[in-house]
Amino acid sequence: MSATPLTVKDAAAALRAGEVTSVALTQAAIDRAERLDKELGTYIVRGDDAALAAAAAADAKFAAGVDDGPLQGIPVGVKDIVATADAPTTCQSLVMDPEWCAGEDAPVVARLRAAGAVITGKTTTMEFAIGTPDFSKPFPIPRNPWNTECWAGGSSSGTGNGVAAGLFFAGIGTDTGGSIRIPSAFCGVTGLMPTYGRVPKSGVFPLGYSLDHTGPLARGAWDCAAMLDVLAGYDATDPYCSQRPVDDYVGALTGSVDGLRIGVVRAFHFAPDDDPSVVAAFDAAVAQLGDLGARVTEIVLPYYLEITAAMLVTMCAEAFAIHRRDMASRWDDYFENTRQIVALGALFSGSDYVQAQRVRRVAQRALAGLFSDVDVILTPTATVGSPTYAAMEASGPLGLLAKVHTGYWDAVGNPVLALPIGFTSEGLPLSMQLAGRPFDEATILRAGDAYQSATDWHVRIPPMAQEVQA
Repeated sequence: MSATPLTVKDAAAALRAGEVTSVALTQAAIDRAERLDKELGTYIVRGDDAALAAAAAADAKFAAGVDDGPLQGIPVGVKDIVATADAPTTCQSLVMDPEWCAGEDAPVVARLRAAGAVITGKTTTMEFAIGTPDFSKPFPIPRNPWNTECWAGGSSSGTGNGVAAGLFFAGIGTDTGGSIRIPSAFCGVTGLMPTYGRVPKSGVFPLGYSLDHTGPLARGAWDCAAMLDVLAGYDATDPYCSQRPVDDYVGALTGSVDGLRIGVVRAFHFAPDDDPSVVAAFDAAVAQLGDLGARVTEIVLPYYLEITAAMLVTMCAEAFAIHRRDMASRWDDYFENTRQIVALGALFSGSDYVQAQRVRRVAQRALAGLFSDVDVILTPTATVGSPTYAAMEASGPLGLLAKVHTGYWDAVGNPVLALPIGFTSEGLPLSMQLAGRPFDEATILRAGDAYQSATDWHVRIPPMAQEVQA
């Protein structure tokens, strides 16, 4: 082959055709990390020797005729709030207890290893999966591969920019208010937030117990489906994990959206000062799905403003419950923006929290009624490209809230797929979200895969990575 494959799908096919080995894929990923990681801030820690050993084991299995599925031999990154047996979990914080889950694999990591995936290392995040980077702390600053003056998105930052720059083919992220979908949107890759409880989150350091999701980021919907086939399913160590049977997600990718009813949301999502290229890219994506045979109608999400507020109350209150004691004794060790957001939880009363949960239940019932008329709901992921770090410092940690449209879905718990749809006038990636009924990841993955079969946004490579891709 003249170039390294871009997607899990293509790499899996190349491995089985004998066109490449897992060791070669892994060494190429290591070489790209050597070239790009210092500038991108993708990794907290790399495990090059362990990765090459896992790749050699995958190749030996292929040679023996053993095939554990499409992730066998595929380099994968893991967000550094997820426990791995061979590396500490720092949560990118000076406050984190280094003994937390030491020597253990989270269930999602154990499942990846059992499927033959090659774990390349722990990827950068925002401190405890919230806030924005702090340049005064001794941790890498994750940058956007399309413009390194810009943020990679958070909090699964290193997983998003690592996939975009080719440092691995897929990765694990988490999503409490958008932390899989925001880096996917800003870095131009695809990210899946599964239904709440579809993927176990034990061994994942919590941010908001009732909001946290674990899921994949990769280049395309097919890749995310292959990851979900491995990650999904009940685990007794997670009391929130569903025992509902798991679908065949790759098998559900028919390539067709013919007759699929898609409800398009614009209300509360676009503003007069939005970049015109954002609206144009979104409209073009809607039109593309219509051309592919989907039945497109305009809808309004129920209780959008109320649920956005309820998500913020819930996240801050639950995060403060986790960090209250450490914040009292180690205030200065926390990142400034982490403190600002988490400490908001101290200002909400018990009745505020209870009312937020009541609003969430009302919205879930209203949304279930809306899904009797549509199969998929389509919204922009964000109506802005990735901001510069200078702009983020000026706007504060919540300055993006009105331009990012992810938190609604964490509060109601439905599955959502974020995928690229074009670029801003400044050349930064744009994204849309496809949301489905609870536990109907198969439908949104099918719709996303069909869209990506007709477009190439998900396989565009940032210029800084193009020179090292061949």
